[in-house]
Amino acid sequence: MNVREPVITKKPNATFVVLIAGAAALGGFLFGFDTAVINGAVSALSKAFHADSVMTGFAVACALLGSALGAFVAGPIADRQGRLRTMMIAAILFILGGIGSGIAFGIWDFIFWRILGGVAVGMASVIAPAYIAEVAPAQLRGRLGSLQQLAIVTGIFIALLCDYFIALGAGGSAEAPFWFGISAWRWMFFTEVPPAIVYGVSALLIPESPRYLIAQRRYQDAANVLEKVEGGDVQAKVEEIRLTVLTERKPRFSDLLSRSGGLLPIVWIGMGLSVLQQFVGINVIFYYSSVLWQAVGFSEKDSLLITVITGIVNIVTTFIAIAFVDKFGRKPLLMLGSIGMTITLGTLTVVFGHAGINPATGTPSLPGSLGIIALIAANLYVVCFGFSWGPIVWVLLGEMFNNRIRGAALSVAAAVQWIANFLVSTTFPPLLKSFGLGSAYGIYTVASAISIFFVAFLVRETKGKELEQM
Repeated sequence: MNVREPVITKKPNATFVVLIAGAAALGGFLFGFDTAVINGAVSALSKAFHADSVMTGFAVACALLGSALGAFVAGPIADRQGRLRTMMIAAILFILGGIGSGIAFGIWDFIFWRILGGVAVGMASVIAPAYIAEVAPAQLRGRLGSLQQLAIVTGIFIALLCDYFIALGAGGSAEAPFWFGISAWRWMFFTEVPPAIVYGVSALLIPESPRYLIAQRRYQDAANVLEKVEGGDVQAKVEEIRLTVLTERKPRFSDLLSRSGGLLPIVWIGMGLSVLQQFVGINVIFYYSSVLWQAVGFSEKDSLLITVITGIVNIVTTFIAIAFVDKFGRKPLLMLGSIGMTITLGTLTVVFGHAGINPATGTPSLPGSLGIIALIAANLYVVCFGFSWGPIVWVLLGEMFNNRIRGAALSVAAAVQWIANFLVSTTFPPLLKSFGLGSAYGIYTVASAISIFFVAFLVRETKGKELEQM
């Protein structure tokens, strides 16, 4: 190996590392933005394309199928073409998905563009945390890794905020014309284009992952990057990574099987965490909340404002998780969140289960204090999810598997999570139409109750343990 002696620095350039990690985390921002931007447009596009509840549910959830595909192909592309090229591909798909969704002529071409955007989401969900982990010094990795989750919830919030102001500018309705006579709901999707362009440009400006460069035998380029982000004895670090790259083999799915032929118990637990994270119904809040609040008598304008407030709550509670996950541990936070979600979802089940019916609209009616109780319970539910099952599941999935199976087990758990998300999102509209909100929340309450026992008996604490101890 021919590597010149680099200049040895005492400590990493923290500002530079934060900037490049933040640029990569824009993928997480777009991940959250793309999945949530449809919230304010659901009712309008349903009417525009004359779609029934089943078709509407599929149009909302189809992006998740694309996400599963994107997550599956992102790893091989990143290994062959590099992390930065993968980011640029994702950025282009985000741009095309946003424009295409906004100009769609019918429900089926809209679904195509949403799936394309979903592929970008899946790619971003894999490449952003991978890149951040590979460029971050060990002492900064935990905090920088949390940028991904923070970026996701911020993207959700900004998307909901855009939906609110666009609808407000169109007179309070997503169906009404906005700029240039184009319907407001179409502009909601166009707002994804500017951050996607910024993401693509950022990928052109930040350095490639030193791990990828060393795998490509570009040792000097890797040393130059490590000099900025790591400092210290860069040449020794290059040699350490080189030896790791030479000796490691790619994980195989056969590694996940026990001697008896079934999946290892730890893999089942990872899959269970992924499924329960979705089956408690959190994405119903972020995909359908504006429709949900309209269904109980709030105006479209007020429903979008409530959704924006929920987005703020989600961001604040993510900071709570970041602050306390290493202090209190993973399992206590999950238990507390599960209990809180069960209580709040149970409250929503009772409230909506006993709601009257507005004879004029045929929708549930929450007179007097019932509407306020439902609003408070829904936001407390988001609080309980936000400091526990939202970020902590991702932390656990990154820690709980041993080094040999981590890659393959994470792929399986992530795929199961996208599928579970798809099932919940697709079934909510027909569930709402056929059985009402009370029944829907009842199902999510049962899942939350199950999660209490799942955590108590099957999840082990990982706080303070090295990855090699798993």
